Amino acid sequence: MTTTPTLIRADRSQPANVSLQSLEWTPSPLAGVDRKMLERNGDEVALATTVVRYAPDSSFSSHTHARGEEFLVLEGVFSDEHGSYPPGTYIRNPPGSKHTPFSKEGCTIFVKLRYMKLSETERVVVDTNTATWITSDQEGHTLLRLFMDPEGDEDVTMERLAEGASVSWEIPQGGEEILVVEGDLTTPKGTYTQGTWLRHPQKGTATYSTSQGCLLWIKRRHLPSPA
Repeated sequence: MTTTPTLIRADRSQPANVSLQSLEWTPSPLAGVDRKMLERNGDEVALATTVVRYAPDSSFSSHTHARGEEFLVLEGVFSDEHGSYPPGTYIRNPPGSKHTPFSKEGCTIFVKLRYMKLSETERVVVDTNTATWITSDQEGHTLLRLFMDPEGDEDVTMERLAEGASVSWEIPQGGEEILVVEGDLTTPKGTYTQGTWLRHPQKGTATYSTSQGCLLWIKRRHLPSPA
């Protein structure tokens, strides 16, 4: 029997914006682990961007990431056999890696599945709370590079805008994707608060500002060109 895949904002060449507050939690196959699906193409094995919530003392069965995963811990402490990771930890588990996740106190993570090149082999762990951030040439803008693909097909950063800051940058070929982790972000199309996920596939100049300051997770250069 052929199963029709779940399609949620699956056309990655199209812009999107979603507030997590507007989505309902849906249960995963394992008790105590719930999800909010931002984009998805597939069923339980899917190319997906999801926010996952672990209840206290919950766990997920051991599994292999055939095409890798990356995630950012938003709340609580995420654990697996490799260690325990507080809020602000960014992790990339490369294709073929295996782990058994759990959380003693509960946690919420922002996770992307099945996006990685098979050539990626190194595990990456960055504690954004203790890493060294750099100041850009735009006032009120600092950033921390989390990952850069050696062939230029993916660039992942955390970026901060200070209260009242306004910045401009070029969205590269391959677009950009933003999660507003804290604060508010204003674009020409509106103001977006904490927990908003944005997808901008179109190359061009972006002008952003913030009234109260914001913390952003940004991935660039990884999207297909708009049709």
